[in-house]
Amino acid sequence: MEIIPAIDLRHGACVRLFQGDYSQEQVFDTDPVAVAVRWRDAGARLLHVVDLDGAAAGELVNRDAVERIMSVPGVRVEVGGGIRTFRDAEWLVSRGAERVIIGTVAVEEPELVCRLVNAFASALVVSLDARDGRIATRGWLVDTQVEVSQLCLEMQEAGVSRFIYTDVRRDGTLTEPNFEAIEHLVRKTSVPVVAAGGITTIEHIARLQQIGVAGAILGKSVYSGSIDLREAIDLYGG
Repeated sequence: MEIIPAIDLRHGACVRLFQGDYSQEQVFDTDPVAVAVRWRDAGARLLHVVDLDGAAAGELVNRDAVERIMSVPGVRVEVGGGIRTFRDAEWLVSRGAERVIIGTVAVEEPELVCRLVNAFASALVVSLDARDGRIATRGWLVDTQVEVSQLCLEMQEAGVSRFIYTDVRRDGTLTEPNFEAIEHLVRKTSVPVVAAGGITTIEHIARLQQIGVAGAILGKSVYSGSIDLREAIDLYGG
């Protein structure tokens, strides 16, 4: 199981939002490279980097910060947020991103997903961002009528080989994951599912492992100290 700390970028700083609300921002560090080094030194093998400005704008905005994080020795990176063109995905892969995460285009441009799968294969990840069981797009600012399970099956048929599931209402809340929805999704698909949103304690990670997720993305929990990253990796990151 992968234990993956998150670095969410806004205006070049490392921040966390509450339920994806851009007006409820908490800045944790103005130097995201220092955060990447901190998580690497705590044992993280992969970092989850999201360009929040990009997610809202529809294109990569924090390119400099993303590139500097990817240049940290010993750091593997997956990147999401505003990746809605083949060019941006190609730019990330060419600079060392191990995985490229898309969300909005999975709903709005499924034909582009096929092109991305053909070009990048297992490096492509689809983020299933859910609000009340339906997909939210464009930085979680737009609600759709697309059900999570529907998009999951469509993307699996298109050749997508990894999903990230985030319950928007749990994200940044330090409550608990939507275990029921995560378990349903794990049973629904035959490809790996990574869980995010509301993971607050070591016990939550243990339960996610029992459900069968491929990984857990940790955000506010590791910044606030409710989860010790090194302990989580030692216990469940093998």
